[in-house]
Formats: sequence, C-alpha cells, structure tokens
Amino acid sequence: MKKYIGCDLGGTNLRVAIVDVENTSVLYQMSIPTLAREGHDAVMWRMGNLFLQVIESAGLKKEDIGGVGIGVPGVLDLEKGETLFLPNLPGTWPHVPLQDTITKLTGLPTSILNDVRSITYGEWRFGAGQGVDTVAVFAIGTGVGGGLVINGQLHLGIGGTGGEIGHSTIDFNGPRCGCGNYGCLEAYASAPAISAMGMKAVSQGLTTRISELCEYDLNRITPELIAKAALDGDEIAKDIYERAGLYIGIAAANMCVALGPRRIIIAGGVSRAGDLLLEPIRRTVNERVTVMPVDQVEVVQSQLGDNAGVIGVACWVAKNS
Repeated sequence: MKKYIGCDLGGTNLRVAIVDVENTSVLYQMSIPTLAREGHDAVMWRMGNLFLQVIESAGLKKEDIGGVGIGVPGVLDLEKGETLFLPNLPGTWPHVPLQDTITKLTGLPTSILNDVRSITYGEWRFGAGQGVDTVAVFAIGTGVGGGLVINGQLHLGIGGTGGEIGHSTIDFNGPRCGCGNYGCLEAYASAPAISAMGMKAVSQGLTTRISELCEYDLNRITPELIAKAALDGDEIAKDIYERAGLYIGIAAANMCVALGPRRIIIAGGVSRAGDLLLEPIRRTVNERVTVMPVDQVEVVQSQLGDNAGVIGVACWVAKNS
C-alpha cells in the first residue's frame, strides 16, 4: 500500500509528514524554516529537496510514495495548480505554478489545496467530523480560516475558493480586515485580535492578571496568556474570551441557517482554550438561531491538532490520484 506525503506550507515553517492513509498514522515527519523572504522559487526548491529527503530518512523509496499534497495558506487556482494570493508570504505568490514545479522537482504527482480546507478534510475523515455528512470548520489562528464539507463532499467552490467563512462579515461598520473587506470575523476573533484586546486592557490600566503574567510587556500578551489569566479567575480575561466566542458564534449561527451543519468544529491554536471559547460560541448559536433545529448542531473542538492539515491533504491526494 502506497504512502502519501502531506505538507503544510507555513509562513514560518515547512512541515512535512509521510502518512499511511489507511490507518491515518503519521509515519515520519520533519519541519524546516520556510525562509519565505528568499522568494517563491527558493522556497519551492527547498520543498522539493525536503520531500526527497523525508522519503530517504523514513527508509522508503520514491516508488513507495503515491503522491504529494501541499496545504497552502491563501487563494489558489486548483484547476491550474497555481497560487494566486498568499497574504502571509513575502511577494504574495501571484500565479506561481507550485503544483507543476514540485512535480518536476520530485517526479511525484502533486496536488495543492488551501491549508484550512486540508484541515477540514482531515477532521471530517478522521477527527472531530467523523460520522456526519455536513460540517463547518473555523480555524482560529493568525487569521481565521474556514472549510466546509457538504453532503459528504469537501466543498471547493470556484477554483477552490469556497469555504472562506472566516471572511464572512459580522459587522458591516467594522474595522478593515487584512483581506480588504470591513468587519470580517478575522478582524474580531483571530489570535492577533484577541491579543489586542488584552493589550488594550493592560494599557488602560485595568486591574487584571494579564498585566502580571506578561510582566507589563505588551509584546508578551498572547491568547494563551489571556486564557491562563481567565482560568485563574480573572474577569477581564474571561470577558475577552466571551467576546471572541460571541463573534465566532455569530458567524457560526449564520452557517447554521445557511448550511444546516451537523457539527461545527473549532480548530487552530486558539481552540486550545477549550470551553473558555466553546461555551460562548455554543450559547451565541443557541440564542440566535431560531429557524432550524439548532439543538441538533454540535460545536466541538478539533481532534487532530497540528497534524490535521498534513493528514487531510495527504488523504486528499490519495483520494484524487
């Protein structure tokens, strides 16, 4: 049985894993710096070498590998196998032929997929979405990514752009988002947005554990630090997560009435806050949805953690090769 390579192209690191898609086990993995500032040609060359290196390090031969899947953080043209707009990588990679380049460098069939669609597929097949036909995924991290599985199919939309639910508008008078729109969920509930709420509380001189935990250095405030303060009983920190959960809950409520998902999965680094975040999301969804049986919609935390993307994109390649 052939194995498949899954890769997460991150702004900071390239994470690569060899995946046994039959039992979804990660057999071998490596991570190296992306060094994205060197430009897309250098990054692709490094990726190609890394794939060949990981095969050799795992004690496998190239013919043991069925294909390569790359989860990419941005807008893609899946038909052409090109990147169109990667906002977090220098140069933004317009019309870069990533798929064909990696195939030429490695001699292996290659597919690309948005990174959160990769997470969505992994969680639906083998994680928190198992056993249901329709799910929505919110990945809360540096941005807010999204993905949808509808009636047992990963929803791709036009050129693979379907499922960007982190860029649904939750306040039409809201602040400008990195995507250019105003009032997107990402502008309110991403990791930087949550950190900014903590920074504001400290800089206003409010009495909060956040100040002590960051030792009055605003640059040290993270969602994890705010979560720790909240778990220590700090009311301001708890309120920050209440607000983030409210914002995500509004977007999730919109998903419920539009899509009728059986399960809403909260993924990404911020999801590690667990019920601090999940409870206000659940409460908001239950308060705001009246036209469908919202009591049958589960809001759950992702299960595959950091491996969701590499597992998902490896399984996607296996399915489509």
